[in-house]
Amino acid sequence: MEYSPLSAEKERLIRLLKEAGFLRSESVERAFRLVPREEFVPEDLRSLAYADRPLPIGFGQTISAPSIVVYMTELLDASRGMKVLEVGTGSGYQAAVLAEIVAPTGAPRTEWGHVWTIEIIEELAERAKRNLERAGYSDRVTVIVGDGSKGYPREAPYHRIMVTAASPDVPRPLVGQLVVGGRMVVPVGDLVSQTLMVVERRPEGIKSKSVLDVVFVPLRGEYGWKNYETRMFT
Repeated sequence: MEYSPLSAEKERLIRLLKEAGFLRSESVERAFRLVPREEFVPEDLRSLAYADRPLPIGFGQTISAPSIVVYMTELLDASRGMKVLEVGTGSGYQAAVLAEIVAPTGAPRTEWGHVWTIEIIEELAERAKRNLERAGYSDRVTVIVGDGSKGYPREAPYHRIMVTAASPDVPRPLVGQLVVGGRMVVPVGDLVSQTLMVVERRPEGIKSKSVLDVVFVPLRGEYGWKNYETRMFT
C-alpha cells in the first residue's frame, strides 16, 4: 500500500479509535481502512480528513467525525449481503462505509448487498453521487433525492436502517420498512441535543434502547422537523 501523510493519519486514527473502544469489529475496521474519507470532504479540507472532528460540506450540513461514523456503524451491525437504507446522504461517506461492509470489494457480486441512501438537498445528493463514483462505490450505492423521513418503500424491507440526522421521534415509516429481526440506528431528541437509539423490530414487537448522547443536524421532512426553515441551512 502506498504510504502518504493522509494514510499515516488514518493509521494513527484507527489506533486511537481501537484504544477508545469505538472500533471493535474486523469488518468495520476493514471498511474504514478501504474507504478514502478524503474523497468525501471539500478539497480545501482534505488535510483534515482524518482528524476526529465533523467537517462542513455546505448547506449547513456536516460529515460526521470518524469516531461517530465508526460507532454508529458498529451499532448497526450490518454484514455481507444485507439491504441497507441510509437517511441523510450528506457527502456519501457513511454510505460508502456501509457499502464496503455489505458488498465488500473483491467479493463475488452474487454475494453483494446494496445501500440505498436518501438526501433531501438535491445539490448534496448530486455531489455525493460524484464522490461515490470517484471512490468506486457507485455500483453498490443508490442515491435518491427525497424526504428520507418517509424511507424508501420501493426497495423495502431492509435489514438495516441508519439515520444520520436528528429526528424529534423515531420516524414511524422507517420502523415499518425494517424486516423482522432488522435494526435501525437513529439520533432522537430536540434541535440542541439528542440520544443515539438502537431500534429493533422483533417478532414480539419493537424494542429500543438509548446508547449515547450526540448532536446531529436536524432531519428535515414530514416525520422529522418539517417546519425547520430552509434558510437556516444556507
